[in-house]
Amino acid sequence: MTLRLSRELIRSRPVAALASVCSVAALAAPAPAIAGGASSSSGKGGIAKPTVVLVHGAFADASGWDGVVERLQRDGYPVIAPANPLRGLASDSAYLASVLKSVKGPVILAGHSYGGAVIGEAAAGNRNVKALVYISAFMPDKGETLGALGAKFRGSELDPALRQVPFQDGDGTTGTDLYIKPDKFHQVFAADLAASTVAQMSATQRPISATAFTEKARGAAWKSIPSWFLVATKDRAIAPDLERFEAKRSGSHTIEVNSSHVAMISHPGTVTSLILDAIRTEASGTPSLATTGSTTSATGLIGVGAIVAGVGLIVAVRRHQARDR
Repeated sequence: MTLRLSRELIRSRPVAALASVCSVAALAAPAPAIAGGASSSSGKGGIAKPTVVLVHGAFADASGWDGVVERLQRDGYPVIAPANPLRGLASDSAYLASVLKSVKGPVILAGHSYGGAVIGEAAAGNRNVKALVYISAFMPDKGETLGALGAKFRGSELDPALRQVPFQDGDGTTGTDLYIKPDKFHQVFAADLAASTVAQMSATQRPISATAFTEKARGAAWKSIPSWFLVATKDRAIAPDLERFEAKRSGSHTIEVNSSHVAMISHPGTVTSLILDAIRTEASGTPSLATTGSTTSATGLIGVGAIVAGVGLIVAVRRHQARDR
């Protein structure tokens, strides 16, 4: 893209050259990487890159992030995709919080589905977490339950598709695990994936304890940490309108993708791009909380700032020339 200033505005060659340099530098300059700790990989110039932590949701495991992990690692980012226990919001969040404390340097934290609720609680109070990325996810406020949040909007087909299985822990306590019925898995969870792939996902799905949907969230890190949100417009597990509501409420940078619930599998490139946008934007030092629906990249913001500065210098020089006359 080329930006041009009118001849009426720029009359002197030195000033025009200054504006040209500012514009070109602004458009060409890459956003710096976030400085990190010893565990982060280094990019160009030895600048450390943040660690990206990817948290899966219910009825799945960390392998769902494989396409995203591959792309991030190819770009030189250290990645961790821990196993989410799926035993309850409080215990899962506490577990993830301990994982985050083991990471040195800045963290970009992403969560899919139920994983969104987990990252929102686990990241509270952790200054190393620089951005939260939600992929077709639950994003509860403090005091909300996922069951009540999910009932706010129509569009989810998850509840009637669930199969309840009682379980007993080693200490004698009992509970109920939730699975998606095999004949409903494709339609509800991954409608845009091949049937053979979905059959394997259904057979290997990890259940979630029913208590995860009745526990109240104890934290909402998105109130103090900038967030990004991918709305899956064909989602039948979490209503797309709920995702839009959450993204708007939190002031997230939001994109919408024609995807089923598992966008990180069917659209790994788009999900990776969203994560990279969070990295670039935070590295550029933009305001701490995002603006809903913003599509301006960090580089674009830097460019606008430089162009404005260049125009300001032009005006100042012209005023000085006028005074000299």
